[in-house]
Amino acid sequence: MGIHVVKVPDIGEGIAEVELVEWHIRPDETVVADQVLADVMTDKATVEVPSPVAGTVIAVRGTPGDKLAVGSELLRLKTTATADVEAGEQVVTSAASSAQSAATSATAAPLPSTLAAKPLASPSVRHHARELGVDLTQVRGTGPSGRVEHGDVVRHASRGIAKPAVVQRYAERSGEQAISLIGLRRQIALHMQASLRIPHFTYVEEVDVTELEALRSTLNERFDGTRGRLTVLPFLMRAIVLAVPAFPQINARFDDEQAVVTRFDAVNIGIATQTDAGLMVPVVRHAEAHDLWASAAEVARLADAARTGKATRDELSGSTITITSLGPLGGIVSTPVINAPEVAIVGVNRIVERPVMRAGAIVSRRLMNLSSSFDHRVIDGQHAAEFVQALRGYLECPALLFVE
Repeated sequence: MGIHVVKVPDIGEGIAEVELVEWHIRPDETVVADQVLADVMTDKATVEVPSPVAGTVIAVRGTPGDKLAVGSELLRLKTTATADVEAGEQVVTSAASSAQSAATSATAAPLPSTLAAKPLASPSVRHHARELGVDLTQVRGTGPSGRVEHGDVVRHASRGIAKPAVVQRYAERSGEQAISLIGLRRQIALHMQASLRIPHFTYVEEVDVTELEALRSTLNERFDGTRGRLTVLPFLMRAIVLAVPAFPQINARFDDEQAVVTRFDAVNIGIATQTDAGLMVPVVRHAEAHDLWASAAEVARLADAARTGKATRDELSGSTITITSLGPLGGIVSTPVINAPEVAIVGVNRIVERPVMRAGAIVSRRLMNLSSSFDHRVIDGQHAAEFVQALRGYLECPALLFVE
């Protein structure tokens, strides 16, 4: 027998500490090599910590929300191999195993009892279970180490075991919950707090997208999904690419500590994406080199990677300007928060059909507002308005998107 110490991994880029987000193991659980033990988070991304060896969990360090130093002890495994130990860690043979086990129990923190009762499941599976009214503690998981998968939730619900909550009308409610901000939600809170210190101003303009919508519909019908389906976003991305050369101060980042604005030739567009864990901003790099379908495909790929927790650090960093859209929930007007250290963000509101006067006649047109925010320290109101008007020109006459 031996004791293997799993340490907080060095994720690189000078990261000195990480936040413990979630445990994926239970006390006394037997794990196999490469099984995910825990999720940790840096300021950029969530990283899975796999088990380097097979063994039994005997002790862990920390609870979700704790900050852990890189290289510090994360957990200990009891192994059957005497060579599977971290460098510098003593191998515990059968002659000393009892003494070592006692010492381990005295020095290592046990996994919290609340965690022990928590079923193994990903955030998306937990969300799915809540939607179906399924109690995950009653579901038998078929995944590795008993992990509950989507299919397990569906099968459980199909047997009629799920019990949707019964709502009593007019009954008083007095419950309350105190929820700690950990993981991605904490990072979002800190980032938004920093961003709101920027002197924002928001400019809203109405855009007639009747011709754009007709073109989009025609292209989708013509290619029937063989090139992927186009939304409004690829057209807006193309409009931004064509507009920023005349407004280089828009496609930029501001280092307020050094008082330096860096303007970029490359147009790396962040796409604000809602996930079960919170808002993430994957980045379409070099949008200037993408056609409509390539842009649409990259947006779809990155959104899926973000929502499934597979987005890499590189895919979540490096944006020079951001687009935010709530799709059909986009409302009439919004005041988007700049994704610091960028200096501009373009918000897309929902498309509505309204009567409009044109050439003395009332006609039906499809209209959409662009709600865009700018850093007033480096962008003047006139330049921001001119930039949005340039976007409007491209979107209202979409043929211009293909003329340079």
